[in-house]
Amino acid sequence: MDTNNWRSTPPSGEPTMDTGDWRTQLQPDSRQRIINKIMDTLKRHLPFSGQDGLNELRKIAVRFEEKIFTAATSQSDYLKRISLKMLTMENKSQNTVPNTGNNSKPPDP
Repeated sequence: MDTNNWRSTPPSGEPTMDTGDWRTQLQPDSRQRIINKIMDTLKRHLPFSGQDGLNELRKIAVRFEEKIFTAATSQSDYLKRISLKMLTMENKSQNTVPNTGNNSKPPDP
């Protein structure tokens, strides 16, 4: 018996996939693209002004991505959590359309 084998081997003899290392398999440029997508969403839904405002949005996007990256159990969980949060933000902003005062007819497309 090889006691130096750190991977568990199921009865089938196939080594199990180590789910703890999914973060190392995600390329840094992939994370940057996700942060940029988060930034795009934040720009559409949060007020900001000038370069300082843009820098603040970037900080928010980076912190949010890091939080999800740390909490996720797999790459698919990571992507799902981010997608759900962005979708929630989109839906909330659609539900808070300013009232035009004329409720008798819907706005023209």
